[in-house]
Amino acid sequence: MSATKAKLAPAHTLSRRGEGPNPIDIHVGARLRLRRTLLGLSQEKLGEAVGITFQQLQKYERGSNRISASRLYNLSQVLGVPVSYFFDDMPPSPESDLAEATPSLPSETDEFESMARRETLELVRAYYRIDDPGVRKRTFDLLKALGGDKLTLSDE
Repeated sequence: MSATKAKLAPAHTLSRRGEGPNPIDIHVGARLRLRRTLLGLSQEKLGEAVGITFQQLQKYERGSNRISASRLYNLSQVLGVPVSYFFDDMPPSPESDLAEATPSLPSETDEFESMARRETLELVRAYYRIDDPGVRKRTFDLLKALGGDKLTLSDE
């Protein structure tokens, strides 16, 4: 063993027994659920594809069970995303100063919950079924305008 001590992660990133799931495990699980639902896969179908039960997948998605590196790699292959996908949009820390400084911004949980609603998923799927790129762009611009957003893709 080296004479120098290894630098440990800050205490807020570690979960202690009895304190509930680690925030990182919750985030990874939420990203797993988001990708699975966007692809229209049930927990049972995804579980079969990676060799686990749907109950185990539920625990992964809630963050109550930690996903091993090999399982995360396998899930990334089945879901067609790089492993880094599961860590995208992760805040630097749960107690981020940015979150306190900008309370008017929607939280990551709020954004995830809106993406996970059935209505949102159906809308995204319908949008991507539009074959004509011009029609798809005009549909996108219309939806943004109806939502009060003045910027459109044509502004780019």
